[in-house]
Amino acid sequence: MDKTNTIGIVERYFALGIGILFLLIGIAGFIPGLVSLPGTDASFVPLDKSHSAYSAGFGYVFGLFATNFLHNLVRCAVGILGITSYTSLSSARVFNRAFAVGYIVIAIMGLLPFANTAFGLMPLFGHNVWFNALAATATIYYGVIIPAKVTDTGVAQNL
Repeated sequence: MDKTNTIGIVERYFALGIGILFLLIGIAGFIPGLVSLPGTDASFVPLDKSHSAYSAGFGYVFGLFATNFLHNLVRCAVGILGITSYTSLSSARVFNRAFAVGYIVIAIMGLLPFANTAFGLMPLFGHNVWFNALAATATIYYGVIIPAKVTDTGVAQNL
């Protein structure tokens, strides 16, 4: 098998892996047993008691990652996009690069006090910062750097 074909398979499988991971975390955010609300015995803020879209379904997935209903939907959508991008090399490349750029921006937003709630829509703070940064960094490595090394082109040309 030649190197270009092998790296194409790696890029496609990495998009699939990211897709499955984000879909599972998104679905987990909707399962009350996997979501907790610190300081209470409730799993998340119910819709009838929430005063805004941000607080609707607010809780912590696995007790770590702050989430709400919108954040769960976004994670599920990203997961489905990653899974469907597995079907071809070109769509996997587009997904990997868009994911890397988008999630670097989201990780940086999570560090900024005025943007760490995505301007009042979904929580990006806490453990979400390192998770998003780690996912983006891995995507840059497997979706941009390794293909550039294998095809003997520069990273800038591979973008």
